[in-house]
Formats: sequence, structure tokens, C-alpha cells
Amino acid sequence: MTSGDLPSMQQLLQQASQMQQRLMSAQEDLARERVVGDAGGGLVSATVTGAGELVDLRIDPKAVDPADTETLADLVLAAVRAATGRAAALQAAKLGPLAQGFGGLGQLGGLGELDDGGLGGLPGSLPGLGL
Repeated sequence: MTSGDLPSMQQLLQQASQMQQRLMSAQEDLARERVVGDAGGGLVSATVTGAGELVDLRIDPKAVDPADTETLADLVLAAVRAATGRAAALQAAKLGPLAQGFGGLGQLGGLGELDDGGLGGLPGSLPGLGL
């Protein structure tokens, strides 16, 4: 390496550091944001953070039929998937431009890709819930 290469290497490291700071800030913002998904015309609603963590689940008593718990389970899953789908869209909007700024340096721990698992934009799982 020649001494002429050092300033550009230093600039590259500085840019990478700034990009990392922006990425960390965006991730912190996502953790604070909340998105809601509902099902059954609002009978079941789920709230997740922008990072995809389920933080609230509300079930209208009208949705509870002891003889038909399968429908309730379907409504809960649909609401959670709707909320996490919105969280994934929020992640793509906030982190996508930052991930692209790394110029193809990998997927950044999955931040550069959002696999919908064939569910039309809804993520295929919920971390920690086994769904």
C-alpha cells in the first residue's frame, strides 16, 4: 500500500463507521415503533414493534366460542401475521436504503432480504414464538 492509498482507506473506514451508526439508529427507531394488524373485522388485533416483537394481543369477547377454538386460533394467527407483515414493510423502508449503502457486502444478518414465505408480503415466522 502506498501513502496515497491511506487517505482513501481512511475515508472508506469513516464512511463504514457512519453507515453503521445510521443502521444502529434505524434499528433503535424500529424497536420503538409499533404497528397493528387485525383479523375478523377487528375482533382480534396484534401489536408488534418495528423489529417484529409481539407486544400486545387483544381479543374481543365476541370472538371467543368455546366450541370453536380453531377459528379463534386462525384469527390470532392472521392478526399476528398482518402485524408482522407491516413490521417487515417498515423494516424494508427504514433499513433497505441503509443495507443497499453497503454495496453488496452480504445480507447484514438478514436485513437485506425479507422472505415472505409465499404469504404475499407476510413473514413466514415470528422470532421466539415458533410460528
